[in-house]
Amino acid sequence: MSNLINVAAIQLKPASSLEDNLTAAAALLFEAAAAGAQLAVLPENFAHYGQKNFTAIGLQESTDDGPVRQFLADQARLNGLWLVGGSLPVIDAEPLPFARSLLFDPAGNALGQYDKIHLFDVDVGAGTEQAKCYKESDDFAPGTDPVVAATALCTLGMTVCYDLRFAELYRKLADEGAQVITVPAAFTAATGKDHWQVLLRARAIENQVFVIGANLVDRDHPSRGLWGGSAIIDPWGTVLASLDGDESGVVTAEIDLGMIAELRAKMPIGEHRKLFI
Repeated sequence: MSNLINVAAIQLKPASSLEDNLTAAAALLFEAAAAGAQLAVLPENFAHYGQKNFTAIGLQESTDDGPVRQFLADQARLNGLWLVGGSLPVIDAEPLPFARSLLFDPAGNALGQYDKIHLFDVDVGAGTEQAKCYKESDDFAPGTDPVVAATALCTLGMTVCYDLRFAELYRKLADEGAQVITVPAAFTAATGKDHWQVLLRARAIENQVFVIGANLVDRDHPSRGLWGGSAIIDPWGTVLASLDGDESGVVTAEIDLGMIAELRAKMPIGEHRKLFI
């Protein structure tokens, strides 16, 4: 395993159809691979954002040949990428789907999955044009288990969007060996302006890991503004690369996993930690 790997965060603006969303994702994944990326991360719910019947979609995606699952497997294989497929609704035994993030290897094999633990049941943007109440638990069941996956590139911790606000989850992933933590997201414009990059950097700094945030974007949408700002953060909290506009795109960076051990040797936060319950 080399200490140096190239990673990419994909940023997408939701389209009105599944086909358009997949076409846009495929183009940016190709761009990421052409730029040398070995690991790419798509945004949360990148294929179906704005749809209503997540139960029906979850049933379609409940098998390996579900349309988006098959798309992700094909894209990983065609581009030779380790691919974190954002998230998509998948029904197992629950009456509601999970918001599931799938990990594929460069041969197109699904090697890991994480079900979003923290569901977004909040009021945001009060007093603004983008004020909205979200109740994600109406459409999704919560996951229960943190996930750290071994890849040929790194040890990968998996999270989704609202998870970013819960530091204890990231500490758990770091304690279980995560070197890189992925954050597929649909972070709102109302909160993202002030919180998105701050939280990405905080999770990286306090756990001394790399963090890859891949967000949907559509800042001026009248009812569901999305912040974007996809970024790659190092364990010191430095923003290695980011997308700052209101458009789709891809951002890449070379990361040095050796930085983690070097930084922890100089500042052993894990050894100094005290727990108060």
